Amino acid sequence: MSTNDTSAYNDFHLQFIAGEWQKGKDDSINTNTNPYNGDTLVEIQQATKDQLNEAYDAATQAQEAWAAQTPAERSAVLYKVVNILDQRQEEIVDWLIKESGSTRIKAMVEFGATRAITLEAATFPNRVHGEIRPSNTPGKENFIYREPIGIVAVISPWNFPLHLTQRSIAPALALGNAVVLKPASDTPVTGGLLLAKVFEEAGLPKGLLNVVVGSGSEIGDAIVEHKAPSLVSFTGSTSVGKHIGELANGGEYIKQVALELGGNSPFVVLKDADIEQAVKAAAFGKFLHQGQICIAINRVIVEDEIYDDFVERFLAHVKTLNVGDPNKPDTAVGPIINEKQLKSLKDKIAQAQEEGAKMALSGEIEGQVVPPHVFTEVTREMDLSCNEVFGPLVGIIRAKDEEDALSIANDSMYGLSSAVFTADMQKGLRFARGIRAGMTHINDISVNDESNTPFGGEKNSGIGRFNGEWVLEEFTRTHWISMQNEPRQYPF
Repeated sequence: MSTNDTSAYNDFHLQFIAGEWQKGKDDSINTNTNPYNGDTLVEIQQATKDQLNEAYDAATQAQEAWAAQTPAERSAVLYKVVNILDQRQEEIVDWLIKESGSTRIKAMVEFGATRAITLEAATFPNRVHGEIRPSNTPGKENFIYREPIGIVAVISPWNFPLHLTQRSIAPALALGNAVVLKPASDTPVTGGLLLAKVFEEAGLPKGLLNVVVGSGSEIGDAIVEHKAPSLVSFTGSTSVGKHIGELANGGEYIKQVALELGGNSPFVVLKDADIEQAVKAAAFGKFLHQGQICIAINRVIVEDEIYDDFVERFLAHVKTLNVGDPNKPDTAVGPIINEKQLKSLKDKIAQAQEEGAKMALSGEIEGQVVPPHVFTEVTREMDLSCNEVFGPLVGIIRAKDEEDALSIANDSMYGLSSAVFTADMQKGLRFARGIRAGMTHINDISVNDESNTPFGGEKNSGIGRFNGEWVLEEFTRTHWISMQNEPRQYPF
């Protein structure tokens, strides 16, 4: 398909392996449905372990020739991808809305992030570089090369499927690697097959990108344990991430891992903050994509002196949010991705009430649409404080003072993103540096991701960093080569 042909993509019932669209050979079917209305979008016959092996074989055969291409040649493919994304923006946004339950607002945010990381990745072939280091051995020179890591296995999530897939595959390909991708079962199109169409249209050589849609029981462990990949890039839950880490380092073949896992983002409002601005930020950072974001606000922590005022204004603002059809331009809260997640949220609502939290705002759950639920008088020991919610529920915690607020913010096994509101920027900076997390934002929300800044967490929130120079290092290997230019004298 040429870049001038913008007829809608089709054949999403097929796998993309070795540069060819082929039918899955497993007996199971992935029935891909719209989480808002239940409509069937596509039925995909899933892949077998043999087809996964075929994908790895193709990637292995194609990778060296791709790495040998000039930086300009690899960059050109990525720039073509950006052009195709622009031409197909409405088609892509439509898929995000109907497959992942994205509101139109969130779909546009995700499209922009996807475009940005692709544009950033297009610069990587000319940015990767080595070093020359001195030696204490006479006549020796030390050269440090950065080279492609080889084959990258990517396992991507359902919540920001397009962006969180592209932030791995675009840099990996730009740097001369090949990719085997397993998208989430809830979003096989936006999390993989659609991007395969885009890269195919952009002229990416066959075998470099393989999208294998299969059940976890069939290929979930196999994609990690296979001998081909040198790096496994996973975005998802901490429990699954731990399992992948064990497989990657406990099997026959040891691999590097890049793991972006769960979060429990604190949003701290200090007593000198602009309360109205903090309220608006808290609502957007909590309820964007129904709170189904790893860096969504999970805990709102407010100093005692302004707690009641904040709660009153926050409740008034949240009541104005539109809930329902994600395709409407003014909808703020759309559907939950699936029945399993919906049940988890219902259980969390019940548990919060059992533990003594006050439900200050709720609403009737219709289908998979859960309206905002706000709980006050939440304490740090409650489930709402301790665990990732991943839905439109939020607890507001009262902190005695600034020191107590910081203690509460750090009282978590997670350390992904965080935020603090204050009128004093120097105090905000001191507070931010006290938070044990990979990312902290002053007078803004925890939901931030820029293509040229390091994205990642600490503690149980993962290993490694994405974006910019940091992902460039993740997806390459360091090779020290020394050159002895004159005969060396050895002691024996």
